[in-house]
Amino acid sequence: MPILIEPTAVVHRSFLEAWDELGPEQERWMGARSIIGVEEDWSRDRAADLAEFGRLVEAIRAEADPETKLAPGLVHQTVLWFVDNGVDWLGRLSIRHHLTPPLVELGGHIGYCVRPSARRRGYASQMLNQSLPIAARLGIDPALLTCDADNDPSRKVILAAGGELEDERHGKLRFWVPTRMS
Repeated sequence: MPILIEPTAVVHRSFLEAWDELGPEQERWMGARSIIGVEEDWSRDRAADLAEFGRLVEAIRAEADPETKLAPGLVHQTVLWFVDNGVDWLGRLSIRHHLTPPLVELGGHIGYCVRPSARRRGYASQMLNQSLPIAARLGIDPALLTCDADNDPSRKVILAAGGELEDERHGKLRFWVPTRMS
C-alpha cells in the first residue's frame, strides 16, 4: 500500500516520469522549488541530474524546520511524497504550518496532487487521510483545505475526510477538516 514519506532521492526516476505526465502547464504541482531564503526553481532538465535532485530533496525537507529562514511572505511546510513500493512516486502533499491571509483565501493548510497515471484509484483520499494525524501533531486542528469550485473529485475527497464547507471565495471552495479523531 502506498504511504506518505519524506522526500527522498530514491524516487528520482519515477518523479521525473510523473513530471513528464503533468507537462509544462501543470509542472508547478511537482513542487520542484525551494522556498528557503530566496526562492529557487528546478527545471525538468536540472532535476534530471541526480546531484541536483538531491539538492532539491534536501531543500524541500528543510522547509519543515522552524529554524529555516524562508523567502519573505512564505510559511514553513511539511512536504510529503506518496510512494508505492518505496520507489514509485505517485503524488505530493504539503502541510502548511500556519496560514497567511492569501492562504486563508486560496490555499489552506493542506494541498495535494496525484500524478495523472495514478488518478481515480483513491490515492488522493489515502494521502489526505494519512496526512491528518501529521497535521494534528503540528498543532493544526481543524485544517483548512480549498479546491476549485469546479473540481468535483477534490471536493469529494475533502468531504469524505470529514470536511465541512464554509464558503466559496474567488472560485475556491473552503472546507474545514478535523485532524484529530474523536
